[in-house]
Amino acid sequence: MNLYREISSALLDWYDRCARDLPWRGIHDSYRTWISEIMLQQTRVETVIPYYKRFLARFPSLSDLAAGDEADVLKLWEGLGYYSRARNLLKGARQVAEEYGGKLPMDPTLLAKISGIGPYTAGAIASIAYDIPVPAVDGNVLRVYSRLFGIRENIRQPAVRSKLDELAVSLVPEDRPGDYNQAVMDLGATVCVPGTPDCERCPLSAFCSAFEQGDAADLPLIPGKAAPKVIRWTVAVIWDGKRTLVRQRTESLLQGLWCFPMLECSPEEAPAMLTHKLRLSTEPFGNPVHARHVFTHLIWEMDVLPLKSVNGMKAPAGYRWVSKDELEKLAFPAAMNVALRTAKELLRQEEP
Repeated sequence: MNLYREISSALLDWYDRCARDLPWRGIHDSYRTWISEIMLQQTRVETVIPYYKRFLARFPSLSDLAAGDEADVLKLWEGLGYYSRARNLLKGARQVAEEYGGKLPMDPTLLAKISGIGPYTAGAIASIAYDIPVPAVDGNVLRVYSRLFGIRENIRQPAVRSKLDELAVSLVPEDRPGDYNQAVMDLGATVCVPGTPDCERCPLSAFCSAFEQGDAADLPLIPGKAAPKVIRWTVAVIWDGKRTLVRQRTESLLQGLWCFPMLECSPEEAPAMLTHKLRLSTEPFGNPVHARHVFTHLIWEMDVLPLKSVNGMKAPAGYRWVSKDELEKLAFPAAMNVALRTAKELLRQEEP
């Protein structure tokens, strides 16, 4: 038995004993695999599980999703973050319905041409749903392989990444490729974790260069990231006694989701700026509450300011006054959680 076969055999033995019990496992359903893999991108498993179940309850098949409405999809995605995933998922479902008769193709090359499906997701769907022996290489897999084979070079360099991709291809067994890929994912998520891995529990420690050299915590080598940009906002939660003012974003970040008026000024300056920019007369109706949201390359520092509208004015262009019931139906990003909670508290004051 060659080295690669020994590694895959040891990993599958471990997976048979220690695999996580997840609702998208143990099935050969390309649609469900696709939904789970898109949701799992940059999101923890325990966060994804309830979203996955709710999403499939509403859209149990690819044809159901293809016929769905973007507002419904975004509402189901509310709080999961990275909303472009949801929009691309809907776009991809419609593409599959039109070009492939409503069934995801088996060929990874064709899968990667579908909106929102990159090389990793294509490999995951092909191997897990269709038993095609191709790798699915994400950050967890790169970390495992860089430690296992002692890759002590910057993994973002094209030549180094090509080397890791070649190793990934060589390691996937002909039998149980989907289980193997999920085993590597589980190993990276639970044992070969970022920082200090649990090498004593690792089924591959006998083969691992980093374990032998004692430098697993230093791998993989990745250059430092630039510090995220910080933007300071005053988020104006404006109440007219029965309604609150909202806007659907057209910007690429959080496009299609709803938010409250956002002003690049201090809370003290907000009423004057609202008068100047939106022709809205307001007066303070409480103290500002701080909120913070971290995106991948951006941080929003927000002061959520409750304001009372004077004379119940008409909504400015691009904005809407909405009632409490209407507010509940709109999809808001997690960045607006504090503002949304503030708005609901204001609107509840009018309840009998």
